[in-house]
Amino acid sequence: MTVLKLEGKTAVITGGNSGIGLAIARRFAEEGAHVFITGRRKAQLDEAVALIGGHVEAVQGDVTSASDLDQLFDTVKAKAGKLDILVTSSGISEFSTLDSTTEDHFDKAFDVNVRGMVFTVQRAVQQMASGSSIVLVGSIAGSIGNPGYGTYSATKAAVRSYARTWTAELAARAIRVNVLSPGPIDTPMFENVCDEVRLSLTSRIPLNRLGRPEEVANAALFLASSDSSFVAGAELCIDGGMTQV
Repeated sequence: MTVLKLEGKTAVITGGNSGIGLAIARRFAEEGAHVFITGRRKAQLDEAVALIGGHVEAVQGDVTSASDLDQLFDTVKAKAGKLDILVTSSGISEFSTLDSTTEDHFDKAFDVNVRGMVFTVQRAVQQMASGSSIVLVGSIAGSIGNPGYGTYSATKAAVRSYARTWTAELAARAIRVNVLSPGPIDTPMFENVCDEVRLSLTSRIPLNRLGRPEEVANAALFLASSDSSFVAGAELCIDGGMTQV
């Protein structure tokens, strides 16, 4: 008899309507979780719900909106009564070198990637019991220098830093916080990337290929489940060895 790793668990996944967030939502649903996904675009949310099937619900909203976050967690409380797992997958990445960086570019990146994450976690922990798990989706960009992506990289470095602090702050409640840091992953974000860039990225990866969203989802499942019960404050890089060798 197959044992489902997340049977009876409730999970919230921001940005669960596309890319890595969608792959994580599908994997969690397959493992028995009651999954809530959120995103800004209703059409994408509807498509995601149809694709995931099983016990999944969509709540349209923007992580930068306090009222939208309140609605999300009010819905979770009303329909599930508890929260065991949070995955913060909402994020944006825009190219801008130092000399072309504007205040709008800077504010937008930090608003979504950092501010939205902070206040999502703040609300989530109010509903979490001892033994719950928080998975922050970071990026290997947070620890490398990538020309043209300084602001994005800084936001992901902030994600890593918050994981350390929150691990210490939430330790008494046995709520684990970890960071999942993907490298280049073959998501819709890469659909418009030219072959030259793909080859350049692939050449820097020891495994000689881009990652798949499903591989990131498997790592997220590890961090969310009891399989990682003694893992806290850690960063798990899913990058084919790109930053490791």
